[in-house]
Amino acid sequence: MDFTILVINPGAGSTRVALFKNEKSIFEENIRYRAEELLKFPKIIDQYQFRKDKIVALFETKGIDLKSLSAVVGRGGPFKPLISGTYFVNEKIIEDINTGNYQSEHPSLLGAMIAKEIADALNISAYFVDPVSVDEFWELSRFSGLKEIKRKALSHALNVRMVAKKAAQELGKPYEECNFVIIHLGTGITVAAHLRGKQVDSSNANEDGPFSPQRTGALPTMGLVKLCFEEKYQLSDMKKKLNRQGGMLSYLGSDDIQEIENRITEGDKEAELAYNAMVYQIAKEVGAYAAVLKGEIQAIIITGGIAHSKRFVDGLKAWIGFLCKKFYVYPGEGEMKALALGVLRVLRKEEEVKEYK
Repeated sequence: MDFTILVINPGAGSTRVALFKNEKSIFEENIRYRAEELLKFPKIIDQYQFRKDKIVALFETKGIDLKSLSAVVGRGGPFKPLISGTYFVNEKIIEDINTGNYQSEHPSLLGAMIAKEIADALNISAYFVDPVSVDEFWELSRFSGLKEIKRKALSHALNVRMVAKKAAQELGKPYEECNFVIIHLGTGITVAAHLRGKQVDSSNANEDGPFSPQRTGALPTMGLVKLCFEEKYQLSDMKKKLNRQGGMLSYLGSDDIQEIENRITEGDKEAELAYNAMVYQIAKEVGAYAAVLKGEIQAIIITGGIAHSKRFVDGLKAWIGFLCKKFYVYPGEGEMKALALGVLRVLRKEEEVKEYK
């Protein structure tokens, strides 16, 4: 039996949509947004209607009839800690999103909401797969340095696990027998340690780790405290500053790596210094996660949108090449296929769907 699945993947600067017929993608497009378009929304959740309307308009323009769909799947967000798997989008999770009962703000929260509204109109089911909040941390990973604050297991879990399994296959080993340091380079950055098939520690793009195109990563704590109290920023202002106006956008007024590389080529020394600083911070983070694995690493994996840039990848390898002889570079993300396959396994009754409670 053939299944047609609509995949919706909201990211920080775009929403990717695709149609899959079984395992094969038959249509895919990336709806991109300018930074100023999204900054006008006070909270990420406020982007819901804007993003949904863009998706509907795209399919109307392409003349694609959604009535042929078997299911809709949205990327899973930073919900409460969950085990990996494929879940129904039910009323409970929509309620939790609308009431702020989640761990962090991220556009992936919108995936489940948009998927459910489209699916409900067609009388079919909506799903999410391996959300941002997949939690396999060991207890050592949860310590922050302050008892009142616990580190959260929030990462680009869907793509990171996908490329880990792909690298294991290329090595000819079961994923459960491999150790990897994985670097997801996107608008937000994840650096993760995978120990024998489990992500035992990772950076959290919204709270720690290196700075990225839009996010600050870890900051000097006293400087942050002074900024909050002496400048008298509201909580909403600081969230926006840290997660949507930080990183390269803060330093250079742009979060577009290609544009920044063009500026460097044209002789912009300020752009070159900030660019090299981001590479440097990521390299330091990779060293930390290599220590988590005690240096026993089968491969270092580089993935995400920025991995398309040879300049960036080569710059990173120049710092971390000594850590491991084997590198795999998988530019872009395997998230769309991973989402479709997760639902396909459920529709084919190869895997039990999970219920969000």
